[in-house]
Amino acid sequence: MSDWLISLEGTQAGHRLALWLALSAAFLHAVFGALQKGRHDPWLSRGAIDASYGLMAAPFALFVVPWPEPFMWPIFAGALVIHTAYKLLQAQAYTKGAYTVVYPVVRGTGPLFAVIGAYLIFGETFTLLQWLGVGVLLLGIFGLAVYNLVFLQTARDTLPTALTLAGITGLFVALYTTYDAYGIRATADPFTFLAWFFMIDGLVMPILATLRWRNMTARPDVCPLMLRGGIGGLVAFASFGSVMLATRLDKVGEAAVLRETSTVFAALIGWLALKETVGPRRIALMALIAAGAVIVEMGG
Repeated sequence: MSDWLISLEGTQAGHRLALWLALSAAFLHAVFGALQKGRHDPWLSRGAIDASYGLMAAPFALFVVPWPEPFMWPIFAGALVIHTAYKLLQAQAYTKGAYTVVYPVVRGTGPLFAVIGAYLIFGETFTLLQWLGVGVLLLGIFGLAVYNLVFLQTARDTLPTALTLAGITGLFVALYTTYDAYGIRATADPFTFLAWFFMIDGLVMPILATLRWRNMTARPDVCPLMLRGGIGGLVAFASFGSVMLATRLDKVGEAAVLRETSTVFAALIGWLALKETVGPRRIALMALIAAGAVIVEMGG
């Protein structure tokens, strides 16, 4: 499968596959965010998810895919640092703010800086029409965040802190998107990067989550938490794996922008699963996000 995937790099078929991978990652990332923000403490949810996908990835990393080249170890170390910082910031943001407030700001900050990073590192360029699409998408995402800030009543006393943390987290989204694209392109076999990334990335948060759980006065039952972690681990494989493969097959900037249609899915999940309010203004803003993604794709 690795040879087939590599053969698609730089081709029209590879471009189409990257498109579908990025859109799949968008939907699955919204599901992933809802799993972390759901009824459990977001720190515990993230720890359970990371433990699950780390354990799932270990046999593939150790016994199935080729082992990484020696020069990959510093790259994996950098990825661990960046992703750990991102997860710490995101968990704290979810602790302070409502899902439909935090998520749009995190995802809205990311694509703009990811496009800039893709230009600086990979020499990728966007057409004027594509930049228009980025602007439309960002207008919808940040418009959604402002709307939530004005009208949403949940956790209003911590909203400024939540929004600040969400903005910083978005910068780390751009950083890990660009860095992971560099990493998956550096190794000969993309599945080597994926397997070892998930195994290594699953090391830190379970330790922090266990310490947090032990210090709680009312400790939640572990079984439902681990069930959520197992589901989240499978979703993480599909979501993060899809967007990483998309950045290997095609432009990093386009994949980053298309993935941010996850904000639309997140709003729908927040409404359907988390019982957060969605009205006609928010639907219109979500339509702007989708329109921006379509413009980026058509302008390429």
